[in-house]
Amino acid sequence: MVYPGAMHTRFEHSLGVMHVASRMFDALLRRSRDVLCSSDYGFNDASLERQRRIIRLAALLHDLGHGPFSHAAEELLPLKPDGSDRYEHEDYSAAALKYCLDDLFENHRESQANGIRVRDILEIFETPARSAGVLVWKDLVSGQMDADRMDYLLRDTHHAGVQYGRYDLDRVIYTLRLCPDPESEGHHIGVEEDGVHAVEGLLIARFMMFTQLYFHKTRTIYDYHLVECLKSLLESAEGKFPPPAEIGDFLEWDDWKVLGLISEGRAGNHGEILRFRKHHRMVYSTAEVVKDKEISMVEELAANLEPHGCVVRDAEKSWYKSGSEEIKVWRTSGRIERSVPLQTLSPVVAGLIKVNQRRLYVPESSRKTAEAVLRYRAEK
Repeated sequence: MVYPGAMHTRFEHSLGVMHVASRMFDALLRRSRDVLCSSDYGFNDASLERQRRIIRLAALLHDLGHGPFSHAAEELLPLKPDGSDRYEHEDYSAAALKYCLDDLFENHRESQANGIRVRDILEIFETPARSAGVLVWKDLVSGQMDADRMDYLLRDTHHAGVQYGRYDLDRVIYTLRLCPDPESEGHHIGVEEDGVHAVEGLLIARFMMFTQLYFHKTRTIYDYHLVECLKSLLESAEGKFPPPAEIGDFLEWDDWKVLGLISEGRAGNHGEILRFRKHHRMVYSTAEVVKDKEISMVEELAANLEPHGCVVRDAEKSWYKSGSEEIKVWRTSGRIERSVPLQTLSPVVAGLIKVNQRRLYVPESSRKTAEAVLRYRAEK
């Protein structure tokens, strides 16, 4: 609806993630085979080849649990039985693996020959990991420098026709190595010190893609309209998707089904908005980083515009996680070698600030009235 060339699918992305994860795995073997074959992990040539297959499968299947139109649908996932939290798409990925592929893995000749089962793939997604041999690979498919992120930034950049998401993938992969983690007494995937600037490029690319593409003022309001469509289409009283226990019913909700129902005029007012591109218009936006005082002001403005159908869209995004999830760098200084957090070497990463931008939208028919209200408030 905003970037006409961005018609690429989650399937081709998944193929790309599998390819990037394979390259990362091979790079780690070149630099850190001695660590992997040590008594800490106990891998050998045969078990490493089996592990490579498992990683490739985990990367290929990591997004099976996404609902129609991906992340836009996640707020319509139901609460867990204890009410503590909402299910995540990873819960559905695990359920889909068991539902769709368990029998295939049990009976396929290559799976039998390599002793690979669905549970081996699921272990890569589980938190916490069951063993050190599994934990060491988790960063490949779920981390701040994982194959998923490395693929979608370049792929989305290419198809959307922008340049924001470009970074040096080859250099990042070339400098990968296992770095010891003093807290866990294990290892995490990090980089040599020569790769710091390449990783900075990756993190900056993610920052730029989010602010310029993923949180584009028009693209993000279409998420709102799509969610409202789905609420009206879902058959449950709460307007939620079926839980993972009903994975067969959940998997019926794909892009094609939703688009068909919208084209048939069965998605209510928001379905018509999507069909005829009559999306809500933005009438106010803050800067990318705002203080609490301005957030309170935006909330007051939204209340003033509520009679005119105001919708608030906000960006809550942190660009780098410190602590146990931070990227490690293997630093050599003279005869001293040690693993240090990326942010201690990179002023760029240390300076990345959480984005908390707010935008106000109103229906197209109310735009002029809303703008007049905002001018009146500004003059006061």
